[in-house]
Amino acid sequence: MKFKALDLTLASMFVGLMAIGANITSFVPFMVVGGVPITLQTFFAILAGIILGSRLGAISMTVYALVGLVGVPVFAKFGAGLSTFISPTFGFILSFIFTAYVAGKMVEKNRTLFAFIFASLTGLVINYVFGTNWMYFAYKFWAAAPEGFTYKMAWLWMVVPLPKDIILAVFAGMMGYRLEKTVLQKGSFKHLRKAA
Repeated sequence: MKFKALDLTLASMFVGLMAIGANITSFVPFMVVGGVPITLQTFFAILAGIILGSRLGAISMTVYALVGLVGVPVFAKFGAGLSTFISPTFGFILSFIFTAYVAGKMVEKNRTLFAFIFASLTGLVINYVFGTNWMYFAYKFWAAAPEGFTYKMAWLWMVVPLPKDIILAVFAGMMGYRLEKTVLQKGSFKHLRKAA
């Protein structure tokens, strides 16, 4: 598959949005609710898939992960470097690749509003399942687990950000659908629908 300059520009844009989304509370401190930062990474990963398509969306998330691993501070709390790979939360970064791919693949054949929202929620499930399981195994096998850490505890930690992630996933689906009907079917963007 050949990518156009516009494709590479859009993919790069999502790498930048992921970096901003990971550290949004550094720029907008009020986006911390009850001590829990409202990051926008999952939101942008889902959007990458449903806007760019499965392949280009997954590529943009892969580039994001690689940029951070080579040392550019694009991860949460401006983290970066190969040491991030053994972090308990690195599974969430990897999950963005699958999130974008699956969400994008799901809307390639069915472009209804319901399909966009369902694809977004499916992407969210992938993000949580992959990331939380990675976190659990990381704490069990190579990271220092908190006292009394269990699989149930790992999932209980994820209950706090879940409501905002569900809301953002639904919003991503609605936004992706709206962009589909207003922008992506026209002009220079039409090839994204054909290539997807």
